[in-house]
Amino acid sequence: MVTIRCVLSIAVHFDWERFQLDINNAFFYGELNEEVYMCLPDGYDQSNGTKVLNKVNEIKLLLKSKFSIKNLGKLQYFLGLEVVKNTADICLTQRKYCLDLLAKFGMTGCKPVNYPMEPNHVLNHLCEKDNQPLTNITVYQKLVGKLIYLSHTRPDIAYPVHFLSQFMHSPTQAHFKIAIRLLRYLKGAPGKGILFAKGDSLGMKPFSDSDWAKCLGTRRSITGFCVFLGNNLVSWKSKKQSTVSRSSAEAEYRSMCAATCEVMWISNLLKELKVDVNLPVQLFCDNTATISIAANPVFHERTKHFEIDLYFLKENISKGIIQTVGIKTKDQAADILTKGLSTGPHEKVCSLLNMFDCFKY
Repeated sequence: MVTIRCVLSIAVHFDWERFQLDINNAFFYGELNEEVYMCLPDGYDQSNGTKVLNKVNEIKLLLKSKFSIKNLGKLQYFLGLEVVKNTADICLTQRKYCLDLLAKFGMTGCKPVNYPMEPNHVLNHLCEKDNQPLTNITVYQKLVGKLIYLSHTRPDIAYPVHFLSQFMHSPTQAHFKIAIRLLRYLKGAPGKGILFAKGDSLGMKPFSDSDWAKCLGTRRSITGFCVFLGNNLVSWKSKKQSTVSRSSAEAEYRSMCAATCEVMWISNLLKELKVDVNLPVQLFCDNTATISIAANPVFHERTKHFEIDLYFLKENISKGIIQTVGIKTKDQAADILTKGLSTGPHEKVCSLLNMFDCFKY
């Protein structure tokens, strides 16, 4: 999905037309004997920049002569995702899928809520009824599975979906209540998605954040990061860290390393697509201690527990790939990926993520 979002962002930036083809039974065809070029071969005349566009129909006819394909015209719907055009911009959404989800679980008439998860939720001190195991875990598993798919275009539900997916085999009544609340949130904005708009450049802008010792069962922290390509959100993640962090600075540092890995991967993708990558990429973080450690990674008591991450980030800073930048917490776009937020902060971060409701345009 990151590749698809990057290609859509590039297409919007350069005002490219977007077409789609569907190959029937693609896996039944034999191996190709011809050479397949990922780059233009030597000797190809590139002096006329319009040659590729003039060749679109010829390529379609060539593919049709070799494979059984459907010409679906301009890009509108693929893999359950809707591409809604809004003037020169497009919005990637799953509104039909979301509406079908609400209908399937009998929530079309429910009262909507303004944010998906209660801030600072704690499951350790619940009443006895909410701590009881869920009798029908299949319903819970089906619901969370569908929410995971929906999160491909909904970064605003990434954290609660990440949280709920940890209890697929042993959910309680409390977990199911959180899932139902999430459906009530979707009822309020079923057509919300990611807006791709043309910007001044295609520079990357990553944000990293963490919530220290968030998981009460393991005391592991939550990593959250998101990456913009130009003004468009192309990648995000909410994930429990693999080891226990002994300080908030350590947790934040691990998140920065995860974001750096994603930046490097997207950089390589852009290079393959012949898109210039401006380095260093500024990585935004709201933890001053972590910024200081990244700027001057001296090994002392505070850093000895995460030496590998320390070397990794230090190396990429010295190579000029990443440049750490401080940011205020209220402007932290990745905040929504590490915790539940109340209405005001939640709506602000959704705005920072450039989310768009296709029902309201």
